[in-house]
Amino acid sequence: MATFGAEYRGLVQYYLLAGDVWRLDRVQWVMLTALPKTLACKHRSTVSKMAARHKTTIQTPHGPRRCWEAKVERDGRNPLVARFGGIPLRTNKPASVSDRKPIPGTIRDKELIARLLTGRCEACTQPGELDVHHVRKLADLTTPGQPQPPWAQLMAKRRRKTIVVCGTCHDRIHGRQPPTTPRHDHWRAG
Repeated sequence: MATFGAEYRGLVQYYLLAGDVWRLDRVQWVMLTALPKTLACKHRSTVSKMAARHKTTIQTPHGPRRCWEAKVERDGRNPLVARFGGIPLRTNKPASVSDRKPIPGTIRDKELIARLLTGRCEACTQPGELDVHHVRKLADLTTPGQPQPPWAQLMAKRRRKTIVVCGTCHDRIHGRQPPTTPRHDHWRAG
């Protein structure tokens, strides 16, 4: 009973801020039907006997409410009480959401951004506008029986699929002639 009560209470209290919390009546009915069947099976009894034994009425701020309750009396201490139900499905208008502020963490720059911010070509070390050349996977850099170009050796050595290069080096990588006017087909960092 404590498990049913805790799950139902958690679900209902989460949605009490919603304007249509009454829609949870279907969930309440399903759980209210399953609880006595579960108890009857566990105690090898009938649903009607479980209902007669555990049904009770409690006082709430919204008036008396029917619920299921199991009590275990203890000597010299308060009884242990497990309860299911007794929560009205009404919107809790004065409630406020009090989300805790997340703990600020240190956010490190991504490695590629740091490499772009240096403002230097990684192939020829010249400053200027930069392009980022990338390959699909590192295995594409090696062709058996052929020597690797310097830029591919650099990428393989660093084990990076990207290399930050100037426009001239990028054109050499692709086997093109350097353009006479600035290109706009690649992302450039300045």
